Amino acid sequence: MLPTKGYATHAAHEPLKPFSFERREPGAMDVQIEILFCGVCHSDLHIARNEWDGTTYPCVPGHEIVGRVTKVGRNVKKFKEGDLAAVGCMVDSDRVCENCQADLEQFCEKLILTYNSKDPHTGNMTYGGYSNSIVVDQDFVLRVSDKLDPAAAAPLLCAGITTYSPLRKWKVGKGQRVGVVGLGGLGHMALKFASAFGADVTLFTTSPGKSDDAKRLGASEVVISKDEDAMEKQQKRFDFIIDTVSAPHDLNAYLALLKRDGALVVVGIPPQGIPINLFHLVLPRRQLAGSLIGGIAETQEMLDFCADRGITCDIELISIDKINEAYERMLKSDVKYRFVIDMASL
Repeated sequence: MLPTKGYATHAAHEPLKPFSFERREPGAMDVQIEILFCGVCHSDLHIARNEWDGTTYPCVPGHEIVGRVTKVGRNVKKFKEGDLAAVGCMVDSDRVCENCQADLEQFCEKLILTYNSKDPHTGNMTYGGYSNSIVVDQDFVLRVSDKLDPAAAAPLLCAGITTYSPLRKWKVGKGQRVGVVGLGGLGHMALKFASAFGADVTLFTTSPGKSDDAKRLGASEVVISKDEDAMEKQQKRFDFIIDTVSAPHDLNAYLALLKRDGALVVVGIPPQGIPINLFHLVLPRRQLAGSLIGGIAETQEMLDFCADRGITCDIELISIDKINEAYERMLKSDVKYRFVIDMASL
């Protein structure tokens, strides 16, 4: 077993603190990675604090991982020592189900998440990227181009693919009018991708102070969603809207903005249910859908696209001892637009 250092929380209302544990020795198909950077996702906070229920403690969060390969198993063909590599939200699946065969491992019913999943190798739980190393099967490791800043690339493994995947699924591109609801870790990537795909992009936000940033990130227009007159003027204008907000809000207001056959796709998860006026769906044949992350193949496609276009996340680099402070700031939306931990500080 490999002695490993990390940060963990031991109960829902406790802060994260230093934690030592063991990872498995690399097997024949495994890649061992020295973690250089790990993004801080809002779901890390949800799971660390058991806000979605089901957290097993101790919990080492982190699923936006970029690092250097330090060792490979004897049968590994995809990576070699020294390669820049990444790990996202999942580290294994059953490989044989309908979803896996379709390169949609994220929907596998036996999916093994990067943290807080039962680990078949150790019999314990999986531990995530708030740590100095990780061992993962090569089929769940991603290549990262040297063209990308590795720190700013780390959040692509969740914030990036979470927004890239639905934009690709609904074939967003030139000639389309696209709305992005919310400008946070997810929203700022949605702006970058939708703009890169050639769409005319509008940001919807409750914060007037975000207008300049939104336009820098790719928006051609900014609408303050609390302004009823401004929202009224946007009705029936949009082909596609991606909603990245995880706080309670009215989805009906955005359904009304869609054209016939338009789609509102939700990637943020508010803690409570939201009532829907079905007339907004039925009369104009609109779609209300949800989306998760992407499969391994699509995540690699996204990373390669980012390398070609020079797309990364806007980040604030922190040391690991600032993680609890970062959680509190994240709750206040006090970050532009993703915290990333420099694991050299561990």
